[in-house]
Amino acid sequence: MDIRETAEFLNVSISWLYKNSTRSGLAFYRFGTGPNAKIRFKVSEVEAWVKQQREMGC
Repeated sequence: MDIRETAEFLNVSISWLYKNSTRSGLAFYRFGTGPNAKIRFKVSEVEAWVKQQREMGC
């Protein structure tokens, strides 16, 4: 999923994803460098992250 799709799926803002994805343990994949870099998330990893957050009670 791209950053927009992931933000919609998680019901968070795009800026939250940019600021907190690494800090919160949500893995992403960067393609390219600089301002034109594309960030993608694996659906299975996002779903696993959500499940983990629910189990932790966050």
